Amino acid sequence: MMRSLYSGISGLKVHQTKMDVIGNNISNVNTNGFRAGSARFTDVFYQTTQGASGPNAQTGAAGTNAVQIGLGANVASIVVDLSGTGATQRTDRGMDIMINGDAFLIVRKNGNTYFTKAGALDVDANGVLVCTTNGSTVLGWGVDASGDIRKDTASELRLNTGENAYSEPRATTDITLTGNVDSNDKNVTFSPDGAGYAIAPSFYDNVGNLYTVKMNLMKKTEDSVNDFSVRIDDILGPDGKSILCKWEEGEGEDSGSYVSTGQTFSFGGVDFAPGEGAGQYSVDPDTGAVTIHPPAEWPTLSFDGNKGSFKSVTAVGGATTPTEDELLNTLNLKIKNSESEDGSDGTIKSFSTNGVDIDFSDLSNYAANGTCSVKPERGDKEGDGAGNMAGSLQGFTIQTDGMIYGVYSNGEKKLLGQIAVATFANPSGLEAAGNSLYSTSLNSGDFDGIGIDVTEIGDFSIGALEMSDVDLATEFTDMITTQRGFQANSRVITTSDSMLEELVNLKR
Repeated sequence: MMRSLYSGISGLKVHQTKMDVIGNNISNVNTNGFRAGSARFTDVFYQTTQGASGPNAQTGAAGTNAVQIGLGANVASIVVDLSGTGATQRTDRGMDIMINGDAFLIVRKNGNTYFTKAGALDVDANGVLVCTTNGSTVLGWGVDASGDIRKDTASELRLNTGENAYSEPRATTDITLTGNVDSNDKNVTFSPDGAGYAIAPSFYDNVGNLYTVKMNLMKKTEDSVNDFSVRIDDILGPDGKSILCKWEEGEGEDSGSYVSTGQTFSFGGVDFAPGEGAGQYSVDPDTGAVTIHPPAEWPTLSFDGNKGSFKSVTAVGGATTPTEDELLNTLNLKIKNSESEDGSDGTIKSFSTNGVDIDFSDLSNYAANGTCSVKPERGDKEGDGAGNMAGSLQGFTIQTDGMIYGVYSNGEKKLLGQIAVATFANPSGLEAAGNSLYSTSLNSGDFDGIGIDVTEIGDFSIGALEMSDVDLATEFTDMITTQRGFQANSRVITTSDSMLEELVNLKR
């Protein structure tokens, strides 16, 4: 009879443990990345009061089974299914990620490596990528000298460093003109002293200064319909002033004049230097106005008279009827890098070595209500060669493959690293360490220290977190059965006690 008391006690204990598991599940119903546990019971050893016997052929006696009395229950295991992906919680926050696949983020805390499903990330004051759920650093791979991902040992991702704080400037190498040149626009009417239809392409030098070339289009002759002269008027520096002239103080008070800076450049393959002759430019000493004198003719932009489509553009001084060698799509503008006589840097020494190619091939020559609409864009037709100014780091963006890019104020993006993930032969064998962290065990499999690319098992959802997989309906049902099981075991104890009481009362 005493055995039933202890069996009842063991039943109370296991049901109390199951209630503890249920309570933990419900308390984490809104914990991101949490996986619910489930208690599993098993019976324990038995007391055998009579062994089993086989049938006796000689006596004809039948076999008998063993007589065993069970001694209660134990908790066999608390099962947590850590495989797969839970439900998605949308956050629309760019630094929140969810793993779509059977894997874990690799993190480090207090010198130990852990694994987590919680993907609420941010960058701390030291520029390191961290998991805000538990304050651990997220591990991944950095970039090598060429800017490619270096998949060696997984280490902390230090994103905001002095090296990454700025995006380097790049010189512009290409400009593309798009739009339409309408022959009926009054601005393109031929006039020796006319201003023409103004176009102002801008470009960067090697250190990020923005310059502007003042160009204009004008009919080549009074009777031209499809041929236009491409003229250049001036080149403006970052301050909006011409780089070809400057103010020079005179000897007397309030005296002085505008003079040439001595800057040279080439346009359409022809060099221009200060002077009054063809292929030179002059400066008005009173107003500072720059006049550029072509060597013969300005470049000619020609369109197909039947279709209105682009035909060609010829270099400076091209013949009226250009040869095949003179038919081009682009004109090159090159600012000559200057140097003083003593070998020191001159006023300008930072432009692209090959200059800037201005592409005219996207222009058309259709009637458009007498209005030209030409738009210059930095870069070629594929967007390459646009150049940029220096930019400061403004934030970060994470891609679905785990690539992390720095976003800069100049519109540039720079690859800074990639988040690594880990997989295990038995993910449910990981041991919970609290704070949504798990560590390896003898039954989970080891971590190799490198990790894998998330694209090998799935991808990341950006702006989302993995929800807890706790099902309240299941938990409340389990709570009812657990309560009843606990109640029944308590009845075993009270009934056994009543029977003992009756036994004691026999002597009265």
